[in-house]
Amino acid sequence: MHDSIRREIEQRLGVAVATASSVPGGDINEAFRLGLADGRVVFVKVNAGADPRMFPTEAEGLRRLGEGPLRVPSVLASEPRYLVLEWIERGRPSPRSGEQLGRGLARLHRLGCPSFGASPSSFLGTIAMDDTTAPDWASFYGARRLEPLLRAAAARGCASPAMRRGVERVLSDLPRLVGPSEPPARLHGDLWSGNVLHDTSGAPVLLDPAAYGGHREVDLAMMRLFGGFGPEVFAAYAEEHPLAPGHAARVPLYQLLPLLAHVVLFGGGYVGSVEEALGAIR
Repeated sequence: MHDSIRREIEQRLGVAVATASSVPGGDINEAFRLGLADGRVVFVKVNAGADPRMFPTEAEGLRRLGEGPLRVPSVLASEPRYLVLEWIERGRPSPRSGEQLGRGLARLHRLGCPSFGASPSSFLGTIAMDDTTAPDWASFYGARRLEPLLRAAAARGCASPAMRRGVERVLSDLPRLVGPSEPPARLHGDLWSGNVLHDTSGAPVLLDPAAYGGHREVDLAMMRLFGGFGPEVFAAYAEEHPLAPGHAARVPLYQLLPLLAHVVLFGGGYVGSVEEALGAIR
């Protein structure tokens, strides 16, 4: 960790840093475990070249999610170059952790949001998402998610003709495809298995949100995309907050969002997955 950032963190927290060690696992940011002179341990993300809105936005997302029943790390300091969070010691899932996650996520979604969108806007990885509010979900999902991601993929040279045609077809039919009207849910926004850990009690903890007001099936579709969540999670969710008819058929529609984002972030290796999802949308 650069000395200037260490000194700034000491000033913000009002305590000296006694030890610092790097933490592996991040693709975007450097990560550190800091031992403080008062005995506390904290987790720090550092990215000197990040969009200056990224860490403050993540901090706000954690605060929003922290109003729900699932644990999230407490925010201790957020600045354009770094984010300081409570250190959460990792444990093993308990026999009830899947049910806890499913029921907790359902209750978090039920907390809702005032509108589709949010302020400030969220970040999906390093992609700044436009979270300007929209009057309905179909308008938001098309204009604030699918269209910008398709443009970004095209600008990177990774939008195949089939991908372009498929997304344009979906956009033209979104009011029908999105399903029955629902109020805005409070979404995590990037809910894959790597963004859930378990604390020493075995309880699930949510990390790295891209929080905004959206359709709850977006979180659930992403959870099915990259694996890592057992059937007990989805069963508990459905028991706590039953899903609308046709939800299973909408999974590919809502998986388009993370798949298009992966094309933008990582390149053409994900184009085939986008095309496959598009072929399943009816």
